[in-house]
Order: sequence, then C-alpha cells, then structure tokens
Amino acid sequence: MYEPNVVGDWHEYDEHAGLRVRVHRLEPAEPPRGRDDAAEGLTYFCVRVTVENRGARHLGIHLEDGQIDVRIGPDGESAFLDWRNSQFVEGFDVYPLRRVTAVLYAAGPEASLRQVDVQVQLRVDEEWADRRLWTGGLGLPDGSAGTLSGTMRDDGLAHQVSAFLRDQAEEGTA
Repeated sequence: MYEPNVVGDWHEYDEHAGLRVRVHRLEPAEPPRGRDDAAEGLTYFCVRVTVENRGARHLGIHLEDGQIDVRIGPDGESAFLDWRNSQFVEGFDVYPLRRVTAVLYAAGPEASLRQVDVQVQLRVDEEWADRRLWTGGLGLPDGSAGTLSGTMRDDGLAHQVSAFLRDQAEEGTA
C-alpha cells in the first residue's frame, strides 16, 4: 500500500540512487510581488519542495508548474496557485551533496487550510519519477503532525497519517 509522507519528511527515490525530496515549511506567507487579484478573500501560504542529491553524479532536475499539485480541505479541492510569485526549478544540474528548492505560493479559504496535500512528480534527466504525496496543514510543525495530541484535536488527516506512521514504526522497533 502506498503511504503518504508527512510534511517535513524526506522521500528517497529507489530508481535514482541518492536522490531524495521533501515538502517542508508549509506556513502562512504573503507573496513577495503582491497578491493576485484572483485570490481576493483567500489566505495565502507558502510551501517549499527541496531536492537533495546524495549520489555520486550530478542529476538534471526539473520541478516546474504542473509537476506540483496542491489540494486543500477534506474534499481535496484545488488550491489557488500563484504562478507569478512562485519559483520553480527548470533544468538545474544538482551536483553531489547539493540541494535545490522550489518555492510555491498558494491560497485557499482559511477553514480549508488545516488539511493541505502536496503531490510532486519530479523529472530527473528527462525521466519521470513516481508521484509522491505529502500531507500536513497550516499551524502544524514540519514532521510532527499529531505529536501535539494533548493540545490539538486528532481528527485531521495529517494527524491520522502521522499516528499511523508512528504506530507502524513502533511495531517495527519492538
């Protein structure tokens, strides 16, 4: 069964030795060049997608519009993506022990931002990698969704995914 990553987690690609990706720093943020008129009444947020090369050779990375999909709320509605303010990775050679980061600005109704899903399909040296999903929400620290169960409600998808992954890890280490 395919299991989503939690925002902040690294995902390593088997088909590209040493290559790993993570979605992180999901946070409220105003876009640097001003708000898009089409996003009036929506709450802006920023998400970063970092690609790291831990392999022995350089890899050509493409992470452009259309390769990152952002969905919000319990129904998985599409977030408004501000392409003008976002920064993508367009054919960049990532050498060993180097990283490259795409910065995406998106917006949605504030009530829907407790659940944010980001799907990434990386292109490496003209080959498409498998799609991967990260889940999180605004107001949840990177990589620790669900760890604040004493102070937050555990009904969000990020909390459910985190609890599932934590239970699986605990079973494997016992």
